[in-house]
Amino acid sequence: MAECGRKALSLLEAARSRYESLQISDDVFGESGDDSSENPFYSTSGDSNSDNYTAETSAEDIRLGDTASQNCYPTGSVPSRRAEEEGWTDALQDISLPSYADTHGPTQKMPATATAIDFFQLFVPDNAIQNMVTQTNMYAKKYQERFGTDEGWTNVTPAEMKAFLGFVMSTSVHRCESVLSIWSSGFFSNRSIALKMSQSRFEKILKYFHIVAFRSSHGSQGLYKIQPFLDSLQQSFSCSFLPSQTQVLHEPLIDEDPVFVTTCTERELRKRKKRKFSLWVRQCTSTGFICQIYVHLKEGPGPDGLDTLKNKPQLHSLVAKQLCQTLVDRNAIIFTGPSITSVNLFQEFEKQGIYSCGLLSTRKSDCTGLPQSMLVNSDTPQPRGQSHVMMRGNMSLISWYNKGNFRFLTNAYTPTKQGVIIKRKSGEIPCPLAVEAFAAHLSYICKYDDKYSKYFIFHKPNKTWQQVFWLTISIAINNAYIVYKMSDAYHIKRYSRAQFGERLVRELLDLDDCSPTQ
Repeated sequence: MAECGRKALSLLEAARSRYESLQISDDVFGESGDDSSENPFYSTSGDSNSDNYTAETSAEDIRLGDTASQNCYPTGSVPSRRAEEEGWTDALQDISLPSYADTHGPTQKMPATATAIDFFQLFVPDNAIQNMVTQTNMYAKKYQERFGTDEGWTNVTPAEMKAFLGFVMSTSVHRCESVLSIWSSGFFSNRSIALKMSQSRFEKILKYFHIVAFRSSHGSQGLYKIQPFLDSLQQSFSCSFLPSQTQVLHEPLIDEDPVFVTTCTERELRKRKKRKFSLWVRQCTSTGFICQIYVHLKEGPGPDGLDTLKNKPQLHSLVAKQLCQTLVDRNAIIFTGPSITSVNLFQEFEKQGIYSCGLLSTRKSDCTGLPQSMLVNSDTPQPRGQSHVMMRGNMSLISWYNKGNFRFLTNAYTPTKQGVIIKRKSGEIPCPLAVEAFAAHLSYICKYDDKYSKYFIFHKPNKTWQQVFWLTISIAINNAYIVYKMSDAYHIKRYSRAQFGERLVRELLDLDDCSPTQ
C-alpha cells in the first residue's frame, strides 16, 4: 500500500513538473481539498463522453461522444475503408515543434508602491476616461437640443466620471443587483461611498453616459457606440502582457447571478432580456490573463459574413481566426472546444506557425477528413485508459476511453508520448500526453471562470453596447489583478481579488481612506 502511495505521488510530481508554470490555482491537483471529483486529473464523470460536451459544462466535465452515434456516420467523416486513401495510418511517429522563445508576463515593471488604480489604468487610462467625459457631455447636449433642456444637468467632469465608474464597479464586490442600492437603506446600502455623489447626480450621468455620442458615416455596424473603446482595450491588453505558449479559445462564464435567478419572481425573469451577443476570448492558460476579446452580435450584420453563419462550426472557425491573428509565427499552442476543432482549421493554423489541441464531438465538430473507424463507439466497453491513435502527417486523432469515449485532434503533441490522469482513490489512468495537457490547461481555465466570474459587474443595462462595456470593464479589472499579483506591489500588500476591487472603487472615488473594508 505504501509503495502504491509513493508511486502515485511520484506520478503526481511528474505531472506537476510538466505544468509548473500554471499559476491560476494552488489546488488544481487537489492537495488542499477533499473533493477532486471535478478535476480531470482525478476523474471523469461516469456518464461523460465526447458528444455530450457543451460550453456550459466546461472542460472539467469533458463531455465528448454519445452511444447514439454508434450506428451513424458524422457529417464529413471518412469511412474506414477510405481512411488509408485519405492518408490516415496507425503507424505513429514523433513530431517536434519549433521552440517558443517568447517570455510571458507583464511587459513593464510596476513599482512596489503602485496602487489598484495604477494597474487598472494600464488598460483604461485617463485619456479613455476623458473621452467618456467628452462624449457624455456631447450626447447630453444633443439629447437636450432634441427633447428639451434638462434643468438638473451640468457637464460631467473627469473626477465625476471616475466616481461614476467606481459606483458601478462596486456592484462586483458587494454583488448587489442594482447600483442604486448604494443610496438605499437596505442590505446593500453603502454609506461610506454614497456621500461622494448624490443619487440624483449619478442617475443623470447614467442617463447620458456614452462612449460614442454620434454615429459616423463609417460606423453603421451594431457596436459602433463601443468599438473605439474595444479597440483601445484590445491594444492595451496586447501591449501590457505577453501570454505563455499555451492558450485557450472559449466563451467565458458570464451567466446570470444564480442567487438572483433563484429568488426573483417569474415576472422579473420574463422582463430580463437575454443577451444579444456572444463573447469569445483567447486566454493565457498559465495565468488566466485574457489576451484578446471578440464580440459577436447574434442579430444584425457582422464582419466577414459572420451574420450568415449563426450556430454553425464555420462561425466558430472564423471567430478562432480572428482571435489568433496576432499569433502568426510565434509557435503558440491553442486549446479548443468541439465547436472549433477541425482538421481544416488546425492545418491552416499550422501553416501560420500556430499549433492546436482540441476536443472532438461527432455532433458539434466539423468531422470533414476524419476516418469513420475512429468516430464510431465500440459496442463493448474498453478498459479504462485504453487509447487508439491514427496519424496523417503531423496530425493525430486520439480515441481514449475512461467510462466513455473521448476524442482529441492535435498537431501539438507527439502521439507516442504517454501522460497520466491522477485519481485520488483508484490511482492513475494512462492516457496520451495530449489528453493530459488538455485536461491540465482547461482545468485551470475552468477554475479561473469559477473564481473570477464572481467579480463581474452586476449592473445589467438593457442596451447591448452598455452590457458589452461593463462586461469588458470587468475583464479589464480581472486582468489588472493578475498583473498586480505578478508585481512587486503584491509582495508589499497581498490583497485578495475582493479587496483589490474594493480598493479600486475607493481610489476611483478619491476617498482619503483607500484601505479595503473588511
